Amino acid sequence: MAIADTSGAFEGVPARRDARRYDLDWLRVIAFGLLIFYHVGMFYVTWDWHVKSVYAGPGAEPLMLLVNPWRLALLFFISGVAVRFATDKSPSSWGFAGSRLYRLGLPILMGVIVVVAPQSYYELRQAGAIEPGYLAFWGNYLKLEQLYPMTTPTWNHLWYVVYLLVYILLIAPVLPFLRRFAEGAGAKALSAVAGGPVRLLLLIIIPFVIYELALVPHFPTTHDLVNDWANHAHRFTIFMLGYFAAKHDGFWRSVERALPIAAFIAVGLGALRLYLRAWHNDFYVGLFEGVSAPLVAVLMILYAWSCIVLLLGLAQRFLNRPSKTLTYLTGAIFCYYILHQTITVTAGYYLTQLQLGPWPEFIGVTAATAGGCVAGYEILRRIPVLRVFFGIREALRGRAMTRLAPVQR
Repeated sequence: MAIADTSGAFEGVPARRDARRYDLDWLRVIAFGLLIFYHVGMFYVTWDWHVKSVYAGPGAEPLMLLVNPWRLALLFFISGVAVRFATDKSPSSWGFAGSRLYRLGLPILMGVIVVVAPQSYYELRQAGAIEPGYLAFWGNYLKLEQLYPMTTPTWNHLWYVVYLLVYILLIAPVLPFLRRFAEGAGAKALSAVAGGPVRLLLLIIIPFVIYELALVPHFPTTHDLVNDWANHAHRFTIFMLGYFAAKHDGFWRSVERALPIAAFIAVGLGALRLYLRAWHNDFYVGLFEGVSAPLVAVLMILYAWSCIVLLLGLAQRFLNRPSKTLTYLTGAIFCYYILHQTITVTAGYYLTQLQLGPWPEFIGVTAATAGGCVAGYEILRRIPVLRVFFGIREALRGRAMTRLAPVQR
């Protein structure tokens, strides 16, 4: 699938819509990579997670706070871009929906039944809630009875794939209308709100501010699909923004022009947040309460969107080129995503019991996660019957890339 290359438009040359957007391929790989290492970090911070290191503490939290507001929003945006180009080339909307149900639904099924189950097992083991014996646990895990102090079976980190599939199925019946709207009234509307760097940065965030103020207080994030309305509002909107922005040359020109401003806002707000948290923590905590809370919500959303625009602009400027590394990682990264959290939880559960020290343990967990992902992909890509269950379309044989985001699998 080719993604429109608008780089030529920045010098007055018409965009080549048949050229591949390697910058977005790179961003997809980078976003998934950050997500994988973010979950390694979750093993070490004080925030609640499946298992925790004996060395858990607040040390890594500042770095986590810098990426947390935008890491998944970026993935949903890129997925929206991919859906636009894939559906425009698909002869049938329902055929496209069926292919996504196959390419995303089977990994979800495998994930819930097999891949994610060990995460629940080791979480319960570390909490002392069950006795050793994985097979006995797994049999109970698959029952619809809720025998444990958690929902089982579960999709845990695969909620992103579940939500993405649901969004695709939701828009499938109206794809012909969306295509016409995106080329007509939708394009004009996007030009109005993104036709310049200041408008791009300030007007795009308005619906997200509304969601944050009106929905988030009443619908905390659950990732359970049916009660997650504030999260749905945020994710579905950024997904559709990617869909409408995909072939909008003016949007990408504005991203290029907004790069310096986005960098200033992202770095400035990020640094200010870390400074206040480190040196004036009581004041910092108080900002999220009372009359100052709405303003803080606006600034946090502005920070997140500025980071996304900054990354889009930097990738557009410096990463819009192919490479063998990108070809390999484009085929592998979705499989890495499916496997990584179970590897992290398993490695962390056992290594922390050895009390090796914080840095040796961190290196061990990180190496096990990265190595396990690579080894898992290399094994699974060679087993035809399992490839599709782990998001691998086919074995790579030096061919050109054909995918941008997991929605194309």
